[in-house]
Amino acid sequence: MTFSKRLLDLGAAVFLLVLLGPIIVLTALVVLVLDGRPVFYLSERMKSPIQGFTLIKFRTMTPVAADSGVSGGDKADRITRTGPFLRRTRLDELPQLWNVIRGDISFIGPRPPLRQYVERFPDLYAQVLQSRPGVSGLASIYFHAHEEHLLARSQSRAETDEIYCRACIPRKARLDLMYQAKRSLCLDLSLMLKTVFKGLR
Repeated sequence: MTFSKRLLDLGAAVFLLVLLGPIIVLTALVVLVLDGRPVFYLSERMKSPIQGFTLIKFRTMTPVAADSGVSGGDKADRITRTGPFLRRTRLDELPQLWNVIRGDISFIGPRPPLRQYVERFPDLYAQVLQSRPGVSGLASIYFHAHEEHLLARSQSRAETDEIYCRACIPRKARLDLMYQAKRSLCLDLSLMLKTVFKGLR
C-alpha cells in the first residue's frame, strides 16, 4: 500500500468515525436489545496469501459452533431480526472502520477472503492479494448483488460452496485484477463515492 493511499484511508476512517459515531453506537444498542449478544461478528480473513486478521462486523446471523464458508440460502434461517436491514443498508460493515485504522484493510480493494478459499485457490489469490483488501471495490459494487442472488438459491453448505467456487470467485477475481491494473487515488475516491451512493439507494 502506498503512503498516499494509507493517508487517505486514515483520514477518511477518522472522519467517518466522528461523523457516524452516533449511528454506530445506536446500531450496537439495537442489535443488543433485539438480537442479544454477541453484538459483533468476528471472522478470520486474509490480507495476504499467508497472513490473516480478524474482521469485525455487526452480527446479522445466529452463531453456531461449526459454521464455515460463505453465506447462502442454507443459512437463511439463521438471519437475525436486524440482519436483513443491516445487510441491505450495509450498516453491518461500519465496524470495519476499526480494521481500516489498524491497517488490516483499505477502503477500496478486493474483499478479504476466507482462509479456506485462499488455500484452495493459491495461484489466483496470490495475484488478487497483491492489492490490500478493502471494505468495498469493483467486485463489491458491480457483482455483490448478483452474488447474493446466486447463493440465495442454494439449499446446503455443499451447494453454496460449489456455486461460490464455480460462479463467484472467478468473476470477482477478474474485477479485482482489473482494479489492480488501474488503481490510483482518483479511482479509489470514485469507488468510495459509488459505494456511498449505492448504500443510500
